[in-house]
Amino acid sequence: MTNETTPPADAPGRVILLTTSHRVAPGLLSWPAWQALHGADEVLCADATHPQLPYLREAGVRVDQAAPTAQELVAACAGDRTVLVIATAEGDRALTDGLARLAGSGRLSMPDLELLPASYDLPGARLLDLVQVMDRIRVECPWSSQQTHKGLAKYAIEEAYELVEAIEEGDREELREELGDVLLQVVFHARIAEEDEESPFSVDDVAGTIVDKLINRHPHVFGDDSAETPEDVKAHWLRTKAQEKQRSSVTEGIPLGQPGLALASKLASRVRTAGLNVTAPSGDGIGYELLALALRAESEGTDPEAALRGAARAYRDAVLAAEGAGGGFSSD
Repeated sequence: MTNETTPPADAPGRVILLTTSHRVAPGLLSWPAWQALHGADEVLCADATHPQLPYLREAGVRVDQAAPTAQELVAACAGDRTVLVIATAEGDRALTDGLARLAGSGRLSMPDLELLPASYDLPGARLLDLVQVMDRIRVECPWSSQQTHKGLAKYAIEEAYELVEAIEEGDREELREELGDVLLQVVFHARIAEEDEESPFSVDDVAGTIVDKLINRHPHVFGDDSAETPEDVKAHWLRTKAQEKQRSSVTEGIPLGQPGLALASKLASRVRTAGLNVTAPSGDGIGYELLALALRAESEGTDPEAALRGAARAYRDAVLAAEGAGGGFSSD
């Protein structure tokens, strides 16, 4: 008499390809993944150093090191067996391509194929990749390994200007790239700071500082205060900022090295916010005329630096038009 619970020898079975994210701590797998691991007839992994393996063995899952071909894997599933393959970091492209070719050929009875993500990237996970890449570059790149905060300072300024240009031009692809370049400066400086012998800090310390600052300056979001308008929010921000900084002058914290129009506008903004009555200095020369224009622009809600850049771009277009009409640029 035939045992009806025994599957036929030619039953195709099942293949499960289990993927995990290296950006999530090993062992933190989904419940369906753990069920599949414990329920499989065989668990295979080609990478003997896969970070998940110690945790799987601790959980009682036997994992055999093997890199079967597509045909070998199909054969291993015969008799309605389930074989689970833990994908390597490279993704086992040769295996998946081989399975696709076999399925397309129609020559074999293929097992059921299932892709099972065992862990997913969290938002911001690629930032971890950036930190790891920066760690390696700092150690192995002859140029990057020699850089200092002072040596990189000029690049931070350049990248900030390029970001502003991308914003003003409305180029989305350029904006994404320039944001990355600015982010690189932050990660690069944080990596250098780790090596300081007296007061080291890491990118986690940088992130922690700004997180604490944002929470403290948004009591209407993270606390019991309320804010109904943008003006209410700004008032919260200025009040908490003043408590944090304990400044003796409204001019403290304003970088004097910024462009002149931006500097004048920032000073005027601080004066207006503080309610001070300050008479602008007068004098001869274009500098005082520009100062008066910058103060007027700020009082009218216009960024004088951005306004001048817009006018300068229009002037550039006029130059290009004149070059085109005159047959191009001549150095004579």
